[in-house]
Amino acid sequence: MNWAERLSQERRARLAAERRLEQKTRDLLAAQQELEERARGLSNQISDQRNLMANALSEVASVRDQYSELLDELEDAHASAVRAERRLWDSIEAIRDGFAMFDADRALIGANRAWLRPFRRFPEVRPGIGYARLLEICAENGLVDLDGETPAAWVERMLARWTAPRPRPMMLRLQTGAWVKLIDRRARDGDMVCLALDVTDTVEYERDLERARERAEAANRAKSAFLANMSHEIRTPMNGVVGMAELLCETELTEDQRLYAETIRSSGEALLRIINDVLDYSKIEAGKLALFPEPFDLERCIHEVVLLLHPGARDRGLDIFVDFDIFLPTRYVADPGRVRQVLMNLIGNAVKFTETGHVMVRVTGHAPDSPADAGDRQNLHVTVEDTGIGIPPDQRDLVFAEFSQVEADANRKFEGTGLGLAITRQLLAMMGGEMWLDSEPGRGSCFGFRLSLPVAEERAAAAPAQVRLGHALVVDDQLFNRTILERQLGAQGMTVTLHHAATEALKSIDAGLQPDVVLTDQEMPGMDGVAFAAALRARGWQGPILLLSSNPARLRVSEAAALCITVLQKPVLRSELIRRLAEIGAPPDEPEPESPPAPAQPAADEPRQMRVLSAEDNRTNQLVLAKMLKDLDIELSFANDGHEAVAMFESGQPDLILMDISMPGMDGRAATRAIRRREKASGRRVPIIALTAHAMEGDRDAIVADGLDDYLTKPLKRAAIVERILAHVPEGVRPPRGAQAAE
Repeated sequence: MNWAERLSQERRARLAAERRLEQKTRDLLAAQQELEERARGLSNQISDQRNLMANALSEVASVRDQYSELLDELEDAHASAVRAERRLWDSIEAIRDGFAMFDADRALIGANRAWLRPFRRFPEVRPGIGYARLLEICAENGLVDLDGETPAAWVERMLARWTAPRPRPMMLRLQTGAWVKLIDRRARDGDMVCLALDVTDTVEYERDLERARERAEAANRAKSAFLANMSHEIRTPMNGVVGMAELLCETELTEDQRLYAETIRSSGEALLRIINDVLDYSKIEAGKLALFPEPFDLERCIHEVVLLLHPGARDRGLDIFVDFDIFLPTRYVADPGRVRQVLMNLIGNAVKFTETGHVMVRVTGHAPDSPADAGDRQNLHVTVEDTGIGIPPDQRDLVFAEFSQVEADANRKFEGTGLGLAITRQLLAMMGGEMWLDSEPGRGSCFGFRLSLPVAEERAAAAPAQVRLGHALVVDDQLFNRTILERQLGAQGMTVTLHHAATEALKSIDAGLQPDVVLTDQEMPGMDGVAFAAALRARGWQGPILLLSSNPARLRVSEAAALCITVLQKPVLRSELIRRLAEIGAPPDEPEPESPPAPAQPAADEPRQMRVLSAEDNRTNQLVLAKMLKDLDIELSFANDGHEAVAMFESGQPDLILMDISMPGMDGRAATRAIRRREKASGRRVPIIALTAHAMEGDRDAIVADGLDDYLTKPLKRAAIVERILAHVPEGVRPPRGAQAAE
């Protein structure tokens, strides 16, 4: 083989070796890449494992920290619970009342020292002791007052209370004298929480209050007895003073003597009004004031009060007007005496505190509270308006307070007890009404009240008068009077012409006005009512003239009678005005044939005198009564005490007995009971009227219970006594002559 072949062969061998080397190199590179990839994967796995290990170690550290914190918190909570429990028991131990807890098996769980104090001599009383054993210890060792109950019975009763679903609180008195109030409450799991409250101070306070109440009641009874005795002791001599003054005023007196007598009478009556206010307030305060409803005429009641107050108002130049709604009924059911008292207080105050101007009494109605009451009851608004001094807003509540007035004591111009409005408000409250006040200083006041009263059935005999007149001329300088008369006459279907002066009315007559009736005021500026009537007659007008006068006593009687058909006192009662107008317009009655005079009766058939027996121990009161009744045709006899009254009843057979209540020996009530016992055998009953100075004791229930028929309060009024006598005239007895003059 030549070198060329050998070199070619070597070249081929070298190329083959290079190719194998290149292949091996590629295989090595591939193996190296695979190894690198496996190394990288293993490195990643090692890194992940390291991360996981680090996270696990971190979590272990975190859990260890949380566990440590939880242990710390648990220790703190335990310490707090221990402190709270200690504080709770320290607080429970600090209170003076007892506290204990029992489990559902009635075993004592724990108690404070106050609850355990009664058991300090008994070592067995500790947590775990049963409730029944505690009761036995209390009962058998006298720890509690059993109030006469046996220990076994007391324990049984206490256990029965314990087992109740909701044990009621109860009081226990301990051997030491202390009082404990047991309050037990059952928990949901059956445990029982027990409180033992020391109420010794409260019990002692209640006993003190009870003793104070008894002393107050005793003082109130003493006060009532004092007021009753004071009433009697004052009224008895006042009966003589006022009665004699009234009789003295009816005699022939000089002007000065009459002034003195009238002053004595008015001063006595003022003193009696003060006494009545004090007594009424005392009865209201004691809850002993009773109402006695009966049918009465409210409009007439108002007019009677106004007429009583009119003289004093007239002397001061005041006008009093009454405006009673013409569409309202006038008769209601109430206590007329108390309604009159309310009106007297309100109207009297208005007159008292008004220097100039007027006082207006206005009565209106308003809708009933319910349709069912529409026919049975009437809601009334009564207002008393004046033009007086008025009341400042900050003192309006003061006028209703007891014993107080708006004016200061140092500069008081108006006298009085300061009880009138307080009594009035309470009387209205008793009647179911309410009172209010509107006022402006210097411009007057308006006191008003609301009442809901049953309407009284009109009497069948009281048929409404029918006015047949068509046209009326009213002359009055007061706008209020003209307005009221216009409404009253308009309601009767009449046409009304109004004039404020007589001269204007005469001009209307001269111009051809022809009224059917003329109503004129008596006191008017310029031309008064009498002069106006004379001017009408001078002009040839012959129609009826009604003169309205607030002071008929000052009239020239003969002249007024010649010019006017009648004189009516102001304020004019509506029913009286309508009755007079109806009489004027009525057709003349046909004359009745004269009947022959009745033959004179023989003297033997003449009725006898009425026999009146008065039981009165006071000589002055006997004299007063005898003088009051001297004009009556009666046989009056006196008994000096109850025994004498009973004896004279049996011997004299009186028709009426006037019985004083307070007399020595046998008083009036005992004498009345004795007379009633004697009457049972004969079947005859004589009327007995009590005369009493005890206003506090003059209750009707007591009067009726003793057999008395009626009573009068001293000082006695002549008209009231005469009224009672005339009401009890028996058959076969001639009516007392002079009664008409006495009325």
